[in-house]
Amino acid sequence: MRNHKKCGVSACWGIILALIFFAMASAVIARTPRTSPPQTRPSPGGIKQIGRQDDSLNSKSTPDLGLRPGGEHKASALAHFVEGMAFEENGEMDRALDAYRKVLNVDPGQSQLASRVAALLIQQDDFPQAIDVLKDAIKANPKDAEPYQQLAFIYAKYLKKTDQAVDYANRAITVNPGDVDGYQRLVEIEVAAGEEKKALEVLDRATKVRSDDAAFWIRLGKLYVAILFKSDSQPKPDELKRINEIFKKAAEHANDDPAILKDAADYYAASQQLKEAIPLYLRVLELQPDDANAREKLATGFMLTNQRGKAVEMLEQIIKEHPEKYQPYDLLAQVLDDEARSLQRANQPDAAKAQFAKVAANYEQSLLINPNHAGTYLHLAELLLGPLKDADRAVKLLTEARRRFPGAPEIVYYLAIAQREAKQTQQAVATFEEALHEAQLDQDDEVVNAKFYFNYGATAEQAGLYEKAADLLRKSIELDPANAAEACNYLGYMWADHNMNLDEAEAMIRRALESEPNNGSYLDSLGWVEFRKGKFDQALSHLLGAAKDADHDDPVVFEHIGDTYLKLNRVPEALESWQKALALDPKNKKLAEKIEATKQIIGKDSSGKANPTE
Repeated sequence: MRNHKKCGVSACWGIILALIFFAMASAVIARTPRTSPPQTRPSPGGIKQIGRQDDSLNSKSTPDLGLRPGGEHKASALAHFVEGMAFEENGEMDRALDAYRKVLNVDPGQSQLASRVAALLIQQDDFPQAIDVLKDAIKANPKDAEPYQQLAFIYAKYLKKTDQAVDYANRAITVNPGDVDGYQRLVEIEVAAGEEKKALEVLDRATKVRSDDAAFWIRLGKLYVAILFKSDSQPKPDELKRINEIFKKAAEHANDDPAILKDAADYYAASQQLKEAIPLYLRVLELQPDDANAREKLATGFMLTNQRGKAVEMLEQIIKEHPEKYQPYDLLAQVLDDEARSLQRANQPDAAKAQFAKVAANYEQSLLINPNHAGTYLHLAELLLGPLKDADRAVKLLTEARRRFPGAPEIVYYLAIAQREAKQTQQAVATFEEALHEAQLDQDDEVVNAKFYFNYGATAEQAGLYEKAADLLRKSIELDPANAAEACNYLGYMWADHNMNLDEAEAMIRRALESEPNNGSYLDSLGWVEFRKGKFDQALSHLLGAAKDADHDDPVVFEHIGDTYLKLNRVPEALESWQKALALDPKNKKLAEKIEATKQIIGKDSSGKANPTE
């Protein structure tokens, strides 16, 4: 029996490429102001709170003190400062605090040291003392924003007094409106309080600042992204336009800073604005030719904007420079695969097959470097079972994959399909059963679905297990009745081909035709079941319709037409149809024998009753 629709392997992959590099985390946390911008990643549940490590407890080192009092007092303060650093390095926090306080007694306006002392006091849950130290710093130096930001953090994080926290954060912004730390602190507080609208108003206020600092705009853009980019929705067009303007300013003021340019490019790539991302990645590579990460992202951008040639050139250069990395081979394989499928659609089968061979070679190279990447085995198996039609090689590959990844039902499933395509049908049936068992243990509903039972049923039919095949195909139909035409046709044709359950077979085939009335394979099935029922005129009509509607000449359809002509005693048309079938399938010995037998009968007795189709 044949498959009317090829039992193909569904692709388990899509171009899955890492473009998004930031968003904010999910819990309010503090940071000593003026530390480096946070690295951010997408949060799976959307941004509800903005978080990072509690770095109020990890201030950067305090710079050399410029103490105002002179002479002996200054020398003493410097000595205490050095002593405090030594104690802190040795983990003697109480003694470090004592030493630092002596410094602040001389000059309480040392804001960074005051913030560090406050952080150490917070570590000891001594919030009142921390607040006193910071307030003393503000009295001594009211134009420094850092103590305000630290107080905002303490009131929000530990004392849960949002109003006071907001007040101090606003005062920090008033003191230094060009410091993005103040806006970030206030945004953190508003988001933690569930006030995203107010947080956006804070950011809108920041956009009115006149700043040539690219880092200011990059961090501001990231804060917008953290709030507006949700996992379950995209920002509105006006919101996207607003964020674009911020990253545009960052790029304009970057002054050839590759880190800023790359951050901006990553934003545009993450938001699917590849035409804006590509020029920035190109500029990064001009500044840093060895930046392989930027090269890979640029190649991805070329690919997604249908500039495959540039993508291939870029990835080949990466491979030349870094042959030890497996990712570029994977990415190049995906680009070449896209090209191969374009050639397929353009009806250039030889060129497509050559390109698919290159795809497979790159996946194989990737596996040589990193044999522990399960997805690559499946990508390569899909090629071998599909366009390259090398089932034996697929069996070897998937057998190795199964050894490396025991308990992975998807790999076992693919192995079963490969064994079937390699004509190892009995083994394939056993492997399908193992895949089913492993998937049930793993509770993997993505593997065991209607398509799984269809493939399992087709394999059982090819192994001669017709009752088992019928049960499995019925299960496939039951699981997805709206998309069951292929399974209905397969089951009906199986019964017709073996002259079984003909009424039910016809009902199944007609059900398939309700979904696809012009499907040549389904029309052939209907003609064949009518042939089995002795309705030769109806069978011929449907079989001729099948030959007309088929997307390619099918030897089985022409053989069926020939068989039906013979039953109608139209022998010349029968021979003509069989010869068409044999030209399409020259290795079909039974068909060749049928043609020869019919010719001999005609030669002996033109009215002979012998029927070679029986």
